[in-house]
Amino acid sequence: MGEDEQKNEIAISSSLSHSNRIHSNRIHSNRIYSDDHLTLTVEVPETHHQIGQDSSFQVGVLLCTGMNSAYALGYAGAVMVPLGWIGGVIGLMLAAVISLYANVLIAKIHEYGGKRHIRYRDLAGFIYGRIAFVVVWGLQYANLFLINIGFIILGGQSLKAFYILFRDDDEMKLPYFTAIAGLGFFLFAIAVPHLSSLRAWLAASTFFSLVYITITFVLSLKDGINAPPRDYGIPESKASKVFAIIGATGNLVFAFNTGMVPEIQATLRAPVVDNMLKALYLQFTLGSVPVFAVTFVGYWAYGSSSSSYLLNNVSGPVWVKALANLAAFLQSIISLHIFASPTYEFLDTKYGFKGSAVDFRNVVFRTIVRGGYLAITTFLSALLPFLGDFMSLTGAISTFPLTFILPNHMYLVAMKKQLSSLQKNWHWLNIVFFGFTSATVLVAAFRLIAVDSKTYHMFADL
Repeated sequence: MGEDEQKNEIAISSSLSHSNRIHSNRIHSNRIYSDDHLTLTVEVPETHHQIGQDSSFQVGVLLCTGMNSAYALGYAGAVMVPLGWIGGVIGLMLAAVISLYANVLIAKIHEYGGKRHIRYRDLAGFIYGRIAFVVVWGLQYANLFLINIGFIILGGQSLKAFYILFRDDDEMKLPYFTAIAGLGFFLFAIAVPHLSSLRAWLAASTFFSLVYITITFVLSLKDGINAPPRDYGIPESKASKVFAIIGATGNLVFAFNTGMVPEIQATLRAPVVDNMLKALYLQFTLGSVPVFAVTFVGYWAYGSSSSSYLLNNVSGPVWVKALANLAAFLQSIISLHIFASPTYEFLDTKYGFKGSAVDFRNVVFRTIVRGGYLAITTFLSALLPFLGDFMSLTGAISTFPLTFILPNHMYLVAMKKQLSSLQKNWHWLNIVFFGFTSATVLVAAFRLIAVDSKTYHMFADL
């Protein structure tokens, strides 16, 4: 590295460390990451998305929005049915506590080494090197891609449920509604350029979440009071029961985690660590109440017949259920945009726009590139609409490594000089345990998908 480049690098690092935020929408540098034995270069591309401008409350609402998405309507069927009352309640509570702990670990090293790591892969690359940079990148985008498929499946299911309330003629199949949902996601992706642009939409998302969760809770409570005794037994053979329980473990961690904490934290203004902790505490306290409420009441009301989309179980006035399904569809559009934002950021930065987001060239770019991405996810959503199985697969492939394994190990590496032997052993215990759990959930998830693929044909009308 030449003298001028060294000066530029020092200036950039000093600026990031001193101000704790970036006022510009663009960052670009080539950074040298070193340890005692090896020096590696990891290129951090410029970003055209806004960072360092949001409040802890806005980010907290964003996290709550992601957690209380329409996915929450599926946990009664995807978590409680395979685990039962004891396993389901204890599992969800433990998953929330462990998830908060792991997210706090990753948040605390956001500014590790005097640099602000605005992407998960940047942090991994800084700590481990180039190979980890690439592997974490792949894991994260696989995670977000599968989550986005799930949101499009949810959008299609909610639209179909809305339709059959008024015209149950079997002419419109689920793949058609999935395609319509994909179009809605596409239009929103063009209109909203980046994560910080969601400000007003987060209020709308919160409103939509309260609508369908409140309606589902009240109607489930009414059905449960009026219904005869329910069966809460786990509806599987002994062999299948084991795989179902393991698969449900993947759903547990999926419920509370995003796999993109550094990207969300990047939008915060200084002090970024303190503000992120405030946002996480909001998510795992007040924000977790609706998830627990609708999950437990739904399972209590319908037992082992609880579906992966609880609005298919409830009975009540047609217009009320129609409102809930429409709200679930609209909220899914906003939630997908949150989880697609790292992909959009990469594409926009590498190939995309300069200047105003509303410039004609930039709008055309978003239309083509984001449209292509959503076309692929929509096609796969219609092809294999097995929502519960995708939740398990996502948890195994990427949520476990990104949320539990890597945070514990990265924190261990970053803070090794400050940790006692007992603390180090604790983090190693977490790494080994969650590594084993991830492997077993992966096997169970593939088995569930294989079984469902035999039961349902491609483009199934579920």
